[in-house]
Amino acid sequence: MEKINGYAKSEAEELVGYIAEGRRAGKTLTALFAGYGRAHGRAGGSVRNYYYRLLKTDSPAARGILAGTRLRAETVRPFTAAEKEEMLRLILTERGKGMSVRRAIANVCGGDEKKMLRYQNKYRNMLKKQPEEVRAAAKQLGVSAEPLTARPPRLLQRRLEGEINALYDRIGRALRAENERLREELERLREENEILRRAAGGEEREDTEEKEKAEESPRRI
Repeated sequence: MEKINGYAKSEAEELVGYIAEGRRAGKTLTALFAGYGRAHGRAGGSVRNYYYRLLKTDSPAARGILAGTRLRAETVRPFTAAEKEEMLRLILTERGKGMSVRRAIANVCGGDEKKMLRYQNKYRNMLKKQPEEVRAAAKQLGVSAEPLTARPPRLLQRRLEGEINALYDRIGRALRAENERLREELERLREENEILRRAAGGEEREDTEEKEKAEESPRRI
């Protein structure tokens, strides 16, 4: 059985078709990842990770599945060296005050969930792939890069991934709420337009009736 990044080719095709159809219907990616995951016994975050990995896979099989779907990965704005240094300084300073990683990033980002997601992804990747750089930055600031309570690395990774998934979900809910508000506003404007149209039609009929009465008056004299 041919596989693409661990999925059977048939399931990869099914996922791409599901996402493409959902996007045409105006659904958010977050909702689609969760829906596909529920239907196939997979975690929504796992589906999301596979989907983005598939978009970046440069193989004939992957290109064939994606052909004609117009599905593309959003351009990720990379951190500059200065941004990375500033991010580490801010997060590690908050960590030095006894904050959890999640609370530290929330404080640093001031509640901006898209920025929080960007910082969490970058910080997680650095902990995993560049731990020496994180430790060096922590040492320079005189704080510890280690969690306050020792936990198995895998547990920490799962926890951080769970927080990232939760951020995706909250962003998706906010977008759905905004879309619903816009639909309601459009419906209200349509109703007001219909009321105005009917009112204008009524005035035209009254003017016509008055004109007809005026024209008939001389014949009655």
